[in-house]
Amino acid sequence: MTTTEFQVAGMTCSHCEHAVSEEVGQLPGVESVDVNASTGRLLVTSTAPIPDEQVLTAVDEAGYTATRS
Repeated sequence: MTTTEFQVAGMTCSHCEHAVSEEVGQLPGVESVDVNASTGRLLVTSTAPIPDEQVLTAVDEAGYTATRS
């Protein structure tokens, strides 16, 4: 298992968390997604490392921007 942390900008509520979680959770190999709107933290746990660009694109699809922590 691999866990990667990102910082997401612009999230303010549980709807934001859900949108990011849904998009990132669809990536192949993702086992779990933990999103916290108040801290902007996104933790992605996967069976193997996932390229950062894939996660960043998924966050972008949800309407937010992220950077690797």
